[in-house]
Amino acid sequence: MSEAVTRTATTSPGLLASLDPLLREWLPRQRWFAGKGRPVTGFSLVAATELLPGDGKLGLYHLLVRAHQPSALGAKTHAGDCYQLLIGAREALPPRLAPALIGHVEEGPLAGRTVYEALYDSRPAEVLLEALRSQARIGGLRFEREPGREIRAGLVPRLMTAEQSNSSVVYGDTFILKLLRRVVPGVNPDLELPLALAREGCPRVPPPTAWLRAELGGEPYVLGVLQPFLQGASDGWELALRELAKGEDFGAEARALGRATAEVHTALARALPTVTLGHTQMELLADGMIERLEAAAQAVPVLRPYVPALRSAFTALADLAAEGRVWTGQRVHGDLHLGQCLRSPGGQWWLIDFEGEPARPLAERRMPQPPVRDVAGMLRSFDYAAHSAGPSAAEDWAETCRAAYCSGYAEVSGADPRTDPVLLRACETDKAIYEVVYEARHRPDWLSVPMTAIERYATSDLY
Repeated sequence: MSEAVTRTATTSPGLLASLDPLLREWLPRQRWFAGKGRPVTGFSLVAATELLPGDGKLGLYHLLVRAHQPSALGAKTHAGDCYQLLIGAREALPPRLAPALIGHVEEGPLAGRTVYEALYDSRPAEVLLEALRSQARIGGLRFEREPGREIRAGLVPRLMTAEQSNSSVVYGDTFILKLLRRVVPGVNPDLELPLALAREGCPRVPPPTAWLRAELGGEPYVLGVLQPFLQGASDGWELALRELAKGEDFGAEARALGRATAEVHTALARALPTVTLGHTQMELLADGMIERLEAAAQAVPVLRPYVPALRSAFTALADLAAEGRVWTGQRVHGDLHLGQCLRSPGGQWWLIDFEGEPARPLAERRMPQPPVRDVAGMLRSFDYAAHSAGPSAAEDWAETCRAAYCSGYAEVSGADPRTDPVLLRACETDKAIYEVVYEARHRPDWLSVPMTAIERYATSDLY
């Protein structure tokens, strides 16, 4: 363990004030900014740490800032989400860093300097890896490493540009550092679950090598996780679309992915406590689904004609629980779809990104759930992939994948999800309702995909 470093940004209040007008313009344009559609009216500082001295050729600041925005329900401004920022400061920005520009600072401790998104720059990215390698303590930041795992110095970094809700840097095709952008206090499942799976010996999830966290106000914040980079692996979503475009069957891959999912579920059930979900718990689960349905129908009027039929999927689940049926609840992935899966050139599947649905509260994401919830997410993902290729190919391709995935899952778990049709229907319906709201807000051209499923769910029992 290296000697603790206590260098902090003593100019942090003035620093944030000087950056405020630039961040108001820059932050809403970032893919990972969650408050789109509402103006940023200001910031409050949660924490600031100086990683490289600001009076040098290159300054580097780690900031946790809370963005103030009008409430989605009214005009009142409130302190909203907390974001992790890595800000570089130079006298002039070289052309290679032009895409990273935030702006030119007019006043304050960085007056006259240019600030930018530091992850585009190799030197700041190297600072992060070296801090993880040496298990540094810098201000309130804690760079920690799993015992027995080594990090070689000198790995060349590169920023991955296809990120969505977070940012990732690859180091020499050996490691990938995922930095969480919107951060919340508490135990983050994106570190908690892969650590538990690694210690259980599950080979389907890349084991965490190191991580970055902070302790603020007596609460832990997970800020980033370093894991092995799966070189040559194919994204499950892109792989499925390629096979669709070639007219190739995806059933064998779907079956293998079902087996991988079951392996992860089985390992999670061994590694972490399971619970019995009886009448009370399942009634609460069904009530939550009904509440989401009603809120979705208010937000997306096209959904309203289907509400009575869709509600029946949830009341049927509550009725079954009232009759004495019980289920096992355990920790699950929470946001499983093809894009959260990687396939090696040799055919092995891995599951990644255990953060869960970021819009849900952390406590809810960490609650034990029926494993079928993950299964439902993947079945919906097959439907999405199929419909992206056009309706003529959709139904048969998706159905083949769904059947193969469930069969593969059963081969490992001993339980075919289709033998619990009431729960599976409820979980799929709930997921499709979530998709309707998401597409209506962010991708209206895609709204027909979940709406096609809504029509199907409203007129059949599925299984």
